[in-house]
Amino acid sequence: MSMLGRLVHYGVDLVLISTVMAGVKRSSGFAVKTDGITDPTTRGIADKYLGVGERIFDVIQASAVNSHYFKRGEK
Repeated sequence: MSMLGRLVHYGVDLVLISTVMAGVKRSSGFAVKTDGITDPTTRGIADKYLGVGERIFDVIQASAVNSHYFKRGEK
């Protein structure tokens, strides 16, 4: 696999992990505690990384709501 292919693969993996973490936050209320990161630059990067997952999750959720392939389940 080429270097570019690996970078794309790792990037997609990181986005998927962030999206799963956003789903956990939405369904359970538990979120990653970024307040414990002392370096403001690293904390900002972590917050932006988690924000990407939130946005992707929103897009997936909106697509599912507007799709005829999905229906709301019984609780």
